[in-house]
Parts: sequence; structure tokens; C-alpha cells
Amino acid sequence: MMKKQWYFINSGPCSPAFNMALDEALLDWHSEGEIPPVIRFYEWNPATLSIGYFQQVHKDINLQAVQKQNLGFIRRPTGGRAVLHDQELTYSVIVSESYPNMPETVTEAYRVISEGILQGFRHLGLNAYFSVPETKEQLDDLKKPKSAVCFDAPSWYELVVEGKKVAGSAQTRQKGVILQHGAILLDLNEELLLSVFNFDSAEAKERMRKKLPEKAVAMNQFVDSPFTIEQCVNAFSKGFEEALNIDLIPYELNEKQQQYVDQLMQKKYLTDDWNFKK
Repeated sequence: MMKKQWYFINSGPCSPAFNMALDEALLDWHSEGEIPPVIRFYEWNPATLSIGYFQQVHKDINLQAVQKQNLGFIRRPTGGRAVLHDQELTYSVIVSESYPNMPETVTEAYRVISEGILQGFRHLGLNAYFSVPETKEQLDDLKKPKSAVCFDAPSWYELVVEGKKVAGSAQTRQKGVILQHGAILLDLNEELLLSVFNFDSAEAKERMRKKLPEKAVAMNQFVDSPFTIEQCVNAFSKGFEEALNIDLIPYELNEKQQQYVDQLMQKKYLTDDWNFKK
């Protein structure tokens, strides 16, 4: 039996507005039947703080610190908490809700899609596994996160190595299509991460500083020779092919598609109405 073919896009470093506009455009094109499902990898130029769709900017984020450090800033179309996209590889998966054997529930679909990331970590020699909250305290953390920081705690079926979160993901469903994207940490600048959030007090910030190394970890902390982006793209694309039983076909946007992404950037992701609306 022939494997299904999905498109594969490796965008490299792109602006925050382009990254979010292209993810949304791929969702639109897939919903209209113009393209098959897609796996995409990308990076961020400049390093960017992305916030979840429902987050309140002025409550959670130290915008002065973001601007002072010349970081990008963008609101995602997906939920979840804020993520500092710095030394990482980001992935996105665009697939219809009606795709064969795709679970209906968000949590289980999350597990199926994230299996590709799990396999990718294993190709890189890391013993990754899915986080499943086991205690009442862990379940309470999921229902009511203690902070605005994404890597504060793993969520259902997120990837952990030695008990620490190495990849954070978020999902939205629109027009019958699932968009899941997430950050795979190569390295973590803890001070830069802490600087862009508002804390109730200096003590609260210090507590987070001490807790973060226990909660989040970057891949390169486990190895003597740092992973390269190219290594990661190869490992995780192979992981998705195996986990989803698919073949990935390299794809490039045509001129008309590029214009559509540019329009989405101008009308939405480059506007204050979108980025600061909550």
C-alpha cells in the first residue's frame, strides 16, 4: 500500500509576521483542497516572543524589555502561553480534522501529531517521552498555570527528557483543519526569557529563576557536541514520516501564494490591532 504524500517546507529564518502568516495560509489552502497536509520547519529572525491567542499583553509581558533587546513580538493564532523563540527549531503541522485515523479530541490528536517529534528526538539519541500528569498538583497546574511562561510546566503529551520539558506546542482548529506548531529547544537563555515577563514581585521572579532549570531543558545540555539545525530538520522530518506513515515531498510557494502570505502579513500579523488586541 502506497504511503500518503505530504508537502514539506523548510523555511529557514523568517520574520515573526511571515512565520505566522504562512502557517495560516497553509491552513487556508489545505482547507480549500489546494494542497495536501504539510509539515513545515522554520526559525525566527529576529529572536521573537510569541504570545498565545488569548493572552493579555500588558498583564503578562514586559514590552519595554522586548523592545530594548530588539526582539520580535507576535500574537499566535494558537492558544497556550508565551514562548521566546530564540535558539530553537520550530515546526508546524497542517492536516484536516477528517484525516484517516486522526482522533477527534484535541488531546489525542496532539499525541498522534507529536509522535513525530518524539521519534525525532530518538533519532538524535535522546530518550524523550510524553508527559502525562500523574498527580492532582500536576493536573491543577494544567488547568490553571502559575505563570505566563510556556516552559513553566509540561502539558498533556508534551515532550520531556529526564523529566524536563524540551518542546512546547500549541494547536488551533479552523475551517476543518488542525494547525499544530511548536518550539524545539536547542539552547535556552534563561535570563533573556525571564526578562520579557512581568512578575508580581522580585521574589516571584527569583522563584521562577530557581524553578526554571528544574522544569525546562534544552537539547544541547544532554550532549557534548551541540546539535545543528540541519541535524534536527533531518531527524524530525524522518520522525514525522515514520510516525504518520507518510512520504514528505519538498514544496516551494508559487508567486500567487507568496502574494497571499504578504497580504496576510500586512492585514493581520503586522498590525497592532492583532498583536495587542487583548
